[in-house]
Amino acid sequence: MKLWQDWSSYRRFQNLPSSDRNIVFYSESHQDWHHLQPLIEFLIERLSRTVCHVTSEQVAPVPSVSRPGLHAFRIRPGAVCIWFFQALKADVMVLTMLDLQNFQLKRSIHPVRYAYVFHSMGSTHMVDHENSYDHYDSLLCTGPHHVAEIRRREQLKGLFPKHLFAYGYPRLERLVALAASHPREASNTTTALLAPTWGEHSILHVCGELLIGILLGAGIRVILRPHYQTARLAPRLVQSLVARFGADPRFRHVDRMEESASLLESDLLICDWSAMAIEYALGLGKPVLFVDVPPRVRNPTYAELGLEPMELRIRRELGTVLRLDRLPEAPQHVAALLRGSAAFRVRTAALREEWVFNFGRSVELGAREIARMADERAGVGASGAPR
Repeated sequence: MKLWQDWSSYRRFQNLPSSDRNIVFYSESHQDWHHLQPLIEFLIERLSRTVCHVTSEQVAPVPSVSRPGLHAFRIRPGAVCIWFFQALKADVMVLTMLDLQNFQLKRSIHPVRYAYVFHSMGSTHMVDHENSYDHYDSLLCTGPHHVAEIRRREQLKGLFPKHLFAYGYPRLERLVALAASHPREASNTTTALLAPTWGEHSILHVCGELLIGILLGAGIRVILRPHYQTARLAPRLVQSLVARFGADPRFRHVDRMEESASLLESDLLICDWSAMAIEYALGLGKPVLFVDVPPRVRNPTYAELGLEPMELRIRRELGTVLRLDRLPEAPQHVAALLRGSAAFRVRTAALREEWVFNFGRSVELGAREIARMADERAGVGASGAPR
């Protein structure tokens, strides 16, 4: 039944007039939707463009129903999705999925222009694969570090220069606005948001139970917000932590990464190598305690670029590093970070201007750039002429 539904969606997409396949967005999951939705809405509502949105999300309520200006399709992971990518007829495809061409989902046999929208402010060359960004034509970059890293790799490897657009990071803008409209009420209780990255070397795998116990024992409230990949790949780990601490009124488990209440309620973030630390600190003006678990490195040759990854830089700019053999000192580090919170807010506001493009204007500029690319390519890929 699902295969038939996916095939029907694919046929419905193929039967659209080529002009309606001028701009196609693809979201792998509901996590992608949060980064693509503002661009889609601006294109439809402000620029009166017709947009296609194809999602592979199977559960969460990502829009899969068409409305004026939007053709919506659901094509789940599998054979139909693979074929959809390989035979895609579109002028521009916008996506925030890494590793196009490197695994199952390939570039089309037709001359489609692929524009990548960053879903993280982290660097491109340590946490991701060496060639994760090689097969896109355009990259909508969050800040100067993305431009420097991509250009350096192109120079070192002799790659054809991509079109790099100074975009920004709309999620950061939303966080700043959210924090301004929901000021934190004074409290005698400190609340820590524990939101690490995923993988076998993340906090939850290495020392999660011990760390949570130490924090709760010191009277610090803990909001556990696991990465969605941890919940997907290691559900028993999360379940065991909830079972262990769930009865404590100072402990709370949040299972939706897109929610914002935990960000606002917390006084600081505790994480490891998650680039979420950047948006948390710059968006909310709150400090970060980095637990020194082994780094998440997918590209062992990242040092060849000679550029310090943001994941390393932020550990000295946005907080304090806590060594694994000194976990019992976590409460003291938390207290020290919060004592300097006023100065920290001033510093992060300055870093926001330095590290991020077009603060306050990113959605409009990004949407207009996508529209410009689509006009430039009108009829080239949607007509179905082979490359």
